[in-house]
Amino acid sequence: MIKTIKSHLQRILRSKMSQINVDDYVTVKEGKATILSLKENKVFYNPIQQFNRDLSVTAIRAWSELYLQSKEGKRETRKRTISEAEKESTEGEEKSASTTTPFITILEALSATGLRAIRYGHEIPLLKQVVANDLLPEAVKSIDRNIEYNNLKDKVSSNLGDAIHYMSGGQNKFHVVDLDPYGTATPFIDGALQSINEEGLLLVTCTDAGVLAGSGYPEKCFALYGGNNFGNTYIGGEANHEAGLRLILHMIATNAAKYKKTIEPLLSLSIDFYMRVFIRVKTSPMSVKHLASSTMITYHCVGCGNKSNQFLGRVETKKNGTKKFQTASGPPVGVRCEYCTSSHHLAGPMWGGPLHNHEFIDTVMKINDSHDTSVYGTTERIRGMVTVAKNELLEPFYFNLNQLSSYFKSPPIPINDLCKAIGNLGYDVSLTHAQKNCIKTTAPWNVVLQINRQWLIKCNKEALEKTKEMLETQQDEDKKAKLVKKIESLENDISMSPNLTEGMVGYKILSRAKETLPELEVNFDDRCEVSDKINKFRKLKIVRYQENPTKNWGPKSRPSS
Repeated sequence: MIKTIKSHLQRILRSKMSQINVDDYVTVKEGKATILSLKENKVFYNPIQQFNRDLSVTAIRAWSELYLQSKEGKRETRKRTISEAEKESTEGEEKSASTTTPFITILEALSATGLRAIRYGHEIPLLKQVVANDLLPEAVKSIDRNIEYNNLKDKVSSNLGDAIHYMSGGQNKFHVVDLDPYGTATPFIDGALQSINEEGLLLVTCTDAGVLAGSGYPEKCFALYGGNNFGNTYIGGEANHEAGLRLILHMIATNAAKYKKTIEPLLSLSIDFYMRVFIRVKTSPMSVKHLASSTMITYHCVGCGNKSNQFLGRVETKKNGTKKFQTASGPPVGVRCEYCTSSHHLAGPMWGGPLHNHEFIDTVMKINDSHDTSVYGTTERIRGMVTVAKNELLEPFYFNLNQLSSYFKSPPIPINDLCKAIGNLGYDVSLTHAQKNCIKTTAPWNVVLQINRQWLIKCNKEALEKTKEMLETQQDEDKKAKLVKKIESLENDISMSPNLTEGMVGYKILSRAKETLPELEVNFDDRCEVSDKINKFRKLKIVRYQENPTKNWGPKSRPSS
């Protein structure tokens, strides 16, 4: 009965499509698509998401290339070839079926205007069918109007219905499922996992960055994603963007495990006001057993920002090669931080594995470089964003250089000098796509703290010499007294900032340094492979952040009906 009513509604909507008066609509051109948007703006359209859509087209094309090389892709190709050859034989045709026959099926579960589905119809080479679904009759009417206007009836079709019901049960299967809701994608994940083909691509957007990467809704973050970020701690809050990505992946991975499926993040990005992940999904009961050992909670010091990751499972490999899965042992930290005596907060559970797949990123970059920049307006930003993502270290989380220097009340350490120091000690450094002026490093936290301590000592020595020179020429007795006091303070302890007082985090770290920090010969001056790599990388002319093309440009309000 319900299906009959839906079909009847769709027929009514399509029957009104025979006459399109373009003057009644606002024409929006993006990529190779042109859509007609209602002037009253009853249907949701967001121009800021052009980067999202450009990247999605590129990512689906990259996935399709890799899919055709995979076992599942080759198996499907063989079946399709045999099926088409049999069909051609019955029709009396002698030519053999082509392996490049369009085969990709895509579900855009929350389509709104249909712009994304229309773009897929125009821009995905091996596309067979796109289903553009929406719950609102007005949206489906818009989708049908735009399908007709773009002459894509053979590739794109609409569906009026609840996305969760449409995807659940596995009756409708797709190679690619795209979820781009207003807010969280959590309610749609279970159904999406049931409707995706083996080795399929799941694209997920979450626009609730205030929950995922903010500090004001810990209860909502846990309810939606099964974990928490680092909250509003001074140095930890910066890493909330990566924590948000890992919370999304954790939520998807745990949902997939129920169906003996496992996920492989291909590209995970924190972008503007939202997060976007591209995930390959496959059935693998053995890989599901590794879920606990790929899931972590993080003990985060609310003082100095030290993070200690605790994985929730252990895997032991026996001599005969078999694996034994065990529960984790811990915790990895004491009640108080060993460096600053502050307490720890817990973040997670969250995904503890890699965020990106380099082969996938290389394919994305190759396809992106081939795009016509007059059609794809965000190619430069795609290149910049995925380049930084590819060069990120695997180590979870990053920290802000200026925030760490502020603990010691020392001048900010230039990133080039820090890279020299870390590289000369045998560790590695990378930037992060998620935040400016932040780095990842393989160096342990006690080494990072010691480097910053040595930078303070270096700056103090320079300040001491400069203050002595100023004292020789100073005539004002009051100023002279202040200079003398500063000289005495520095000479008394060159490793302590005169601006620090007891109780401050920096004071606690420095006063405990001899017991907790390693003795190191820190070299800020000599270039090394790591510093050259970062210096060269920073000189690349890459666009990482969106530039507003028009006044008041940004995310639009939610559609009213």
